[in-house]
Amino acid sequence: MPDIEGYVERITYYSAESGYTVLRLRPADSGSAQLITVVGTLPEVKPGEHLHLGGEWTKHPKYGSQFSASKLERLLPQDVEGIRRFLGSGLIKGIGPRTAEKIVAVFGSRTLEIIENEPERLSEVPGLPRNRQQLITAGWQEHKASSEAVVFFQQYGLSTNLALRVYRVYGEATLARVRENPYQLIRDIRGIGFKTADRIARALGLPQDAPARLQAGIQHALQQASEEGHVFLPESELLKTSAELLSIPSEQIRPALDHLSAEHAVIRDNEICVGEAAVYEHAQYAAERECAELLGQLIRSQSRLAGLTQLALAPSAQTPELSAEQQAALSMVWQHPVSILTGGPGTGKTTTLRALIELAERARHPYVLVSPTGRAAKRLTEATGRPAQTIHRLLGYTPNDGFKLNRSASLKAHLVVVDEASMLELALFHSLLEAVEPGTHLLLVGDVDQLPAVGAGDVLRDLVRSGCVPVTRLTQIYRQAEGSQIISNAHRINAGYMPDWSEPYGDFYFFGQENPEAAAELIVDIVDKRIPDKFGYDPLRDIQVLAPMYRGPAGVSNLNTLLQAQLNPEARNKPEHAFGERLWRVGDRVMQIRNNYDKEVFNGDIGRLCALDSEEQTLAVQFDDKTVPYDWLEVDELVHAYAISIHKAQGSEFPVVVVPLLTQHYVMLQRNLLYTAVTRARKLCILVGSRKAVAMAVHNNKTQQRWSGLAKRLNDVLPAELKV
Repeated sequence: MPDIEGYVERITYYSAESGYTVLRLRPADSGSAQLITVVGTLPEVKPGEHLHLGGEWTKHPKYGSQFSASKLERLLPQDVEGIRRFLGSGLIKGIGPRTAEKIVAVFGSRTLEIIENEPERLSEVPGLPRNRQQLITAGWQEHKASSEAVVFFQQYGLSTNLALRVYRVYGEATLARVRENPYQLIRDIRGIGFKTADRIARALGLPQDAPARLQAGIQHALQQASEEGHVFLPESELLKTSAELLSIPSEQIRPALDHLSAEHAVIRDNEICVGEAAVYEHAQYAAERECAELLGQLIRSQSRLAGLTQLALAPSAQTPELSAEQQAALSMVWQHPVSILTGGPGTGKTTTLRALIELAERARHPYVLVSPTGRAAKRLTEATGRPAQTIHRLLGYTPNDGFKLNRSASLKAHLVVVDEASMLELALFHSLLEAVEPGTHLLLVGDVDQLPAVGAGDVLRDLVRSGCVPVTRLTQIYRQAEGSQIISNAHRINAGYMPDWSEPYGDFYFFGQENPEAAAELIVDIVDKRIPDKFGYDPLRDIQVLAPMYRGPAGVSNLNTLLQAQLNPEARNKPEHAFGERLWRVGDRVMQIRNNYDKEVFNGDIGRLCALDSEEQTLAVQFDDKTVPYDWLEVDELVHAYAISIHKAQGSEFPVVVVPLLTQHYVMLQRNLLYTAVTRARKLCILVGSRKAVAMAVHNNKTQQRWSGLAKRLNDVLPAELKV
């Protein structure tokens, strides 16, 4: 097997998922400028690294001679140029290309020896501040200490960033902890799932039918179900899913489930499903059961709004005359401790809500306005002219202490209004209910026809289905909304009719393109040129592409690559850095995908990448009026947001929305998905794709069943006379 040795010049392609790599290597033993193309499934490497590779030479019909690598060894560079490139590659915190130049200029070929054995001599480097010297010394020690763990994990396909995150959690005990129980990685390390942990466990010799493996597989199947929106799984479904995951017959898995049940790691409930047990994660079981009990207490409690006169129910001179539907909604809120207001776009939910708030203020009833997400809370503030906040902020959540407001320190309000309630997941609803005192009125406002919550549970629909909570559905479209094709088409879609895009000068357009690659190119042209030229909207500030799926030519991932190249191209004055297969560049539109209460940024917040420092290994994002710093190990909290999934757009509105719809998206083409996408647009909505795909979405009203027992539990705790 031939070997080659050299320095990584650049990474042409790297897949974080598979490890497949295409890189260009500068040979170490030759003065030739000829670069070698290396391909293979490899650990993640960086430009500037010195590699020893084993493999074989192959000839690609299109790209010619290539070296197909099957093994990799990292080497410390020996020559001055190699040392400079190694230090400047970003591997060591505190050293970037400019600092590497300064250090190597002073110490030459002894640079690495000096940093290792005489770090105090870094003070001899002109213009190198003392704090930077300390950062370099610490970065070098961490690089040395973590290298063994990085090499160990990379043979199992973990990226350098993920391996370093494991090291940060376990420290010097990393390898011992992992060898003892690889499955603890699933619980302890964000970003590591069952398949990765299982690959490590099997390589370490754990048998396929080991009890630890079977139990981890069952718990992972439940966790995956939760991520798909289910609160529980029927036992037969759980065993089937686990068997497929573990490649073990389901009858061999049942003893592991029995063990988890006996240890109360999972809960079997025989009252929810017909003929079999419903199997819950412990936290989901407790949240669902307690939600029903707390709702029952609210519904049975003595109202704090009792005795409100009919005069208070009349709209004031400042409030527009309300329809009978809207008046009924107000009466419902005052008369029932828990109620629901729903309706499509343009039906007056916001007008009704403003009237409700005004009445509460006139009657001097303290109230709070909340939404599940920061963007939705901001919209609620803009719509009502009153302060609104996220549920987490209302309840005073911190990562270390949890929720400040709870059963022992409750919320002091007579009325709690939750907007965008279709986004409510069970766990968050449970935390809110724990803080709401008996006697307080709770109003959930949302559109039941939109996509359900991203997390586990289907709270709004469960309460509607339960028959225990009064519901007012607004249906009348108001005059100010009648001229909008966006609103009229949203209602057409929701009723099962094709949208009408015949109006040539309206706010709703369709561009036909059957081919996915051509559709993606057309979307880039529409966003970059056609919309700005015709309507004057800014591509980076005003236009959002919403795609049904992540994969495929017209999926979120590829559209982000194409749009980044067009809207924020490479330039000498724009710092950039590659993390795995994703390239981050100053000016990029990005989105936070995880609540981070330390930074006060939340899932769905969209901003612009405004700084990137390879030496400090940090970047910063501008969100509205604040700049938020990130360490490189936190980059997985961000994604590019030139295009985002329709699910991620819930609770948000954008001036302009562009939506690809193609038959290759068929697994996701549902009515509520298209309806949600269209209703995200305020001023302009453009569909790109095939009419057949649009028709598939419009006519598919079969939403995925979510396994949830909240409706039944609420029925069980309420006496018949209190049900509506």
